[in-house]
Amino acid sequence: MKRIVIIILFSVVVFASQTGCSKSPDRSEQVIIFHAGSLSIPFMEMKKEFEANNRGIMIFLEASGSIQAARKITDLKKPCDIIASADDRVIDTYLVPSYADWNIRFATNQLVLCYTGSSRYAGEITEKNWFRILKRKEVAWGHSDPNLDPCGYRALMVMQLAERYYREPGLYAGLLANRPVENIRPKSTDLLSLLQTGHLDYAWEYRSVAVQHGLNYVRLPDEINLGNRGFDPVYARAAVRVAGEKKGSWIDMRGRSCTCGIALLKNSPNRSAAVRFLEYMLDPEKGLAVLRKQGQPPIIPCRVRDDNMKKLVPAGLRGHVAAGN
Repeated sequence: MKRIVIIILFSVVVFASQTGCSKSPDRSEQVIIFHAGSLSIPFMEMKKEFEANNRGIMIFLEASGSIQAARKITDLKKPCDIIASADDRVIDTYLVPSYADWNIRFATNQLVLCYTGSSRYAGEITEKNWFRILKRKEVAWGHSDPNLDPCGYRALMVMQLAERYYREPGLYAGLLANRPVENIRPKSTDLLSLLQTGHLDYAWEYRSVAVQHGLNYVRLPDEINLGNRGFDPVYARAAVRVAGEKKGSWIDMRGRSCTCGIALLKNSPNRSAAVRFLEYMLDPEKGLAVLRKQGQPPIIPCRVRDDNMKKLVPAGLRGHVAAGN
């Protein structure tokens, strides 16, 4: 009997040492990131690089339209550590100050019109005639949902600005009249498969997405592509009404150059590990270098609205952040 007891105790000690004293994959810290679909490829690369150098921390990525991502937090109360939006205003509008204390602007972008070699009129489309081609009845084109995804309302802004830039009265309404509702998808990256399979001839995307997927694209003039801060007063002439913070409310989004934002949620389930990821991501030699490689110009140093907001940023991140525009 004594021998049996000793064997049992020994087994318990061995089992405890194997399960309690070493960190198993099941007990890894997990950082949950809701991010814009347009950030999928660079964030996947960051995830691999970060996890390789931070054993014990796993990054969980969930892509959607930026507004939809914010609503997962405000409406559905889904657990989340970090939100990365294709439009920094989404964080300011829907999350600060109730769900997040600060919002860091970390990258820029611009709108382009993507197509493939099989798209109708691919051989003749240019920055001077793209709008005439999109108005042709046989041409199928689409954009993302402006109530869920910033690329959707930005695409509409580009077309509004084009009406004035090309001096074509009625252009905006004429373009939308040739875009069926079924060609609107929840997020811009949902259009890629439709484009590549020939169900769409053209799709509005960010330049970074076009570069990452090797797509042909029409680069638009700076006056309308939402990619040059110097034209912000011009971009502001365009406005799109989108669903507001509360159900049944609406807000007017005005045109502005494309800027991405990122925030740590107040009720982050794994705050310390999330801050470690942000320290990596906002480093010009690490995460921001990944963005640059993927065709998305980073903002260096990254920016917050003012000094008061910078004081709320975790100490480990402040070296990568400056206050003001």
